Amino acid sequence: MRYVSLALHYRVAIILGLTLIVSAMLVPGYVSATTLSLGLDRAATIGLIAIGLTVLLIAGQIDLSAGSVFALAGIVSIMLQPQLGILPAAAAGVVVGMVAGAINGALVVGLKVHSLVLTLATMLIFRSIAHWITDSQPVTGTDIMFSLALAQIYLDIFTVRSALFVAFILLLHFWLTRTIPGRNVFAVGSNVVAAEESGIASGRILFFGFVFAGTLAGLAGVLQSLVTNTGSPVFGSTLIVTVIAAVVVGGTRIEGGKGSALGTLGGVLTIGALTVAMEFQSVPAYVQQVVSGFILILLVVLDRTVNTRRKATASRPSLVQGNPVKQGGSA
Repeated sequence: MRYVSLALHYRVAIILGLTLIVSAMLVPGYVSATTLSLGLDRAATIGLIAIGLTVLLIAGQIDLSAGSVFALAGIVSIMLQPQLGILPAAAAGVVVGMVAGAINGALVVGLKVHSLVLTLATMLIFRSIAHWITDSQPVTGTDIMFSLALAQIYLDIFTVRSALFVAFILLLHFWLTRTIPGRNVFAVGSNVVAAEESGIASGRILFFGFVFAGTLAGLAGVLQSLVTNTGSPVFGSTLIVTVIAAVVVGGTRIEGGKGSALGTLGGVLTIGALTVAMEFQSVPAYVQQVVSGFILILLVVLDRTVNTRRKATASRPSLVQGNPVKQGGSA
């Protein structure tokens, strides 16, 4: 039990290490700067969304609409290019993500609706809007050269997208560990009633958590559309499963109250490394989703099993824990 708990504590490093070792053994040319930059760039797509989802899961909430917001924001950033230009249109796409997050937050906090049910509904609504404004057809940007420039690799490792992801994850780590609002997120996720009784404005924290998650999903969608010079209503349709898997691999509990930015970084890199390895081996996309789903199930079951045993051990009588108490006297 002790070794299982230890392995669970360091599971991010263990899973990432095993993924890299097995991939390097099975995939020719996997260990190279080109593969590293490709994997990091792919990971950045889910990583930006995972940053926002990490905050929400720590707070005991979830946002299933992130994939739909991803697609809608990207479409807006492409469709407005002829009228506004590339950068203003991109900013408009990010604002769409922010507004979508604000809608989710206002409904969850204001109506006190469970976020799982609420964001499932808005997921369908946002996706339908994306299909409606595009007539279910992909839209193309105005400048393919800008897309090529955005995909440029710097320092042999980073693209603009991956650099933003790393910068944001480090900022999130500082915010969660070094600031009072960051610690309050953990308090709300652990026990919202106790948090409110201690003076923490849980409603405001949850609202801005959804705004933050929507903004990051919008940013990820805008960057994806700019890099591909395309906006599509089917973008991100299965993305949320991969994102949740990455965050859970990183040690964030779906029940709330536990998680870390650096853990999410490790989880995102693990999923990214695994995805690149499977793509190199021409594994179909639907099989990749099956793998992500199995990883998610395995980690949730393992985490719950270990925590259940911990509680059972802590609740045993003193006699069982090796601290016997004799009747009529001291031990």
